[in-house]
Amino acid sequence: MTQKPKDPFFVGYFTKVPPSLRDFALTMGAGVVGLLALLALLGPLGTIDPGAGRYADDLRGGNLVGVIEALPYPILRVPGAGDIPPRAVLLGGQDKVGAQGRVDLGAEVIEVGGIFVRRGDLEMLLVSGGGAKAAAPLPGFVPAPTEDLGRWRLTGEICDGKCYGGAMKPGRGLAHKACANLCITQGLPPVLVMELPVEGTTVVLLAAADGGPLPEALLHLTARPIQLEGQLERRDDLVIFRVDEASVQPM
Repeated sequence: MTQKPKDPFFVGYFTKVPPSLRDFALTMGAGVVGLLALLALLGPLGTIDPGAGRYADDLRGGNLVGVIEALPYPILRVPGAGDIPPRAVLLGGQDKVGAQGRVDLGAEVIEVGGIFVRRGDLEMLLVSGGGAKAAAPLPGFVPAPTEDLGRWRLTGEICDGKCYGGAMKPGRGLAHKACANLCITQGLPPVLVMELPVEGTTVVLLAAADGGPLPEALLHLTARPIQLEGQLERRDDLVIFRVDEASVQPM
């Protein structure tokens, strides 16, 4: 009668590992390493894209001249030059405050210095200290009237325009919620960041239904997907969304 072979068994003082155990250990080891490598590759896919937001010193110590508009947040209407069309530039402060205290909102035309933050469709000029003052009228320049784009239902995330524009990275998401609320309550312009473009842009400036600043009651909804309805309007290249506060719903 032939004796049944015993199961392979590893003993530390033996010089060789049984082939079946060796093959099993190598296979499992390769599988674990492969799994870890796959997780390392897939893990970053779940993080928020920090974006290509950046600072841009286009003015190089100079000033930008335009017609100032106070609502919903300070906006500088800049005349075109050559092939460059007129544009509406959002203004903010260089720290966690808006530009309201740094520009003469009572003037019609101002000249203002500072540095830009830009990300995708968003552009904001961060006003330098003492870099804004009343300027001489711009002969022949009258900003184009506001264009009514109709009523829309949009989905996206409320962010503060400065941090999202590049002052912070990623500048959005739950980790940035407290910072976004602080910036918005201090007067920095809030924006709605969308996945799909609306009227050619994925970022719109948010305002109250009456055209004033965004109601603070909506700040608890920053940094999360929401759906909201309201009126869209365009000033030059800037699209503004006047939100119907009662329509806002978390998703």
